[in-house]
Amino acid sequence: MRLQDKIAIVTGASQGIGQAIAETFVREGAIVLNLSITQPVYDNDRVTFYPVDVTDRTELEKLIPELHRAYGRFDILVNNAGITRDALMTRMSEDMWDAVIDINLKGVFNVTQLVAPYMIEQQTGSIINISSVVGEYGNIGQTNYAATKAGVVAMAKTWAKEFTRKGGAVRVNAIAPGFINTDMMKTVPDKVLDPIRQKTPLKRLGEPQEIANAALFLASEEASFITGHLLSVNGGIVL
Repeated sequence: MRLQDKIAIVTGASQGIGQAIAETFVREGAIVLNLSITQPVYDNDRVTFYPVDVTDRTELEKLIPELHRAYGRFDILVNNAGITRDALMTRMSEDMWDAVIDINLKGVFNVTQLVAPYMIEQQTGSIINISSVVGEYGNIGQTNYAATKAGVVAMAKTWAKEFTRKGGAVRVNAIAPGFINTDMMKTVPDKVLDPIRQKTPLKRLGEPQEIANAALFLASEEASFITGHLLSVNGGIVL
């Protein structure tokens, strides 16, 4: 198994892409700590749910040290938790902007700032930020979301440089999913999705498992010489 007995924190692992990542990591031997505000829709005795909001700095400052005392180390961190609040720029409210920035960007900062020192001290670890094709190329009605998803890529590249300054092997990468067939996407009408499928060279949406496979690769020793990289998993929708 590629992640035998590794301790992995996955934010927002209760459903969708986060759930697929958590279940894939478990199949490869990891113990997963799910930091989420949403109750999991699945049951797995190697995934422990911790109800916490990634924007709640006070709670995180209590929880992260407690987890480290309980498990002894952190091997993997996947910053997956995120939301959308879509509107055209001219109609986007400040509340919509702030909500997305707080969870998608500040939440990644909060969790990583508290977890990374343990990885730096142990001289090893893998951090993966979940970005989006929207963060690479923009999308109408998603100014806030695009800004955050571009931001977590910049964070990954910066941290790849910072977290190795003491000579350790703390790797930091990002994944940019394309349009993925999650429960949220299933609520979008076919008249919207069909043009996306047709624009994608592979003529379909991606599956959460395909993003989980990319996360597994970056978390494993197979990617031991990869850091500061953005892995686009989008079916070729933008080439």
